[in-house]
Amino acid sequence: MNWHLKTFEELSNLELYRILKARTDIFVVEQNCPYPEVDGKDPSCHHLFLEDQGELIAYLRILPPGLSYPEASVGRFIVDASRRGTGLGRELLTRGLAFIRDTSGDSGVKIQAQAYLQSFYASFGFIPVSEVYDEDGIPHLDMLLQEA
Repeated sequence: MNWHLKTFEELSNLELYRILKARTDIFVVEQNCPYPEVDGKDPSCHHLFLEDQGELIAYLRILPPGLSYPEASVGRFIVDASRRGTGLGRELLTRGLAFIRDTSGDSGVKIQAQAYLQSFYASFGFIPVSEVYDEDGIPHLDMLLQEA
C-alpha cells in the first residue's frame, strides 16, 4: 500500500479519474445525493490518498485557508467500504491534519461533518460550532479544531 500527497497538477490522469469516480460512487450514488461533485475547488487543494495494487482505498481533500473558510479544511473523506472499521480513516485524518499543521501553522481547521460522525471528529479535538442542519438531505454540522 502506498500513501500519496499531491497537488492537483501533480495528479496523473488515472489518479484524478480514480479519485473523482470514488467520490461520485460514495457521495452521489451510495448516499443517494444528486449534486455536482466537481465543485471547482480541486485545483487549489492537496489530495491525500492511499492506493493498494492500483486501487484507491482512501482519500481526503485538503483545502487551504481562505478557500472554503478562513481556516484550513478537509473534506471528501473516503474509505473504501471493504476497509471501513479498520482504523484507516483515523490514519487518513491524522496524516491530513499533520500536513495542515506543517503548512498552515495554527490557522485551525473547520469542517462540514456528517452528524453521525460527530464523535469521530470530536476524538481529534473538533468541537461543534453550529447546530445540525440539512445539507442535500443529510444531517450535517460545522466543527472546528482550534489548532491542527
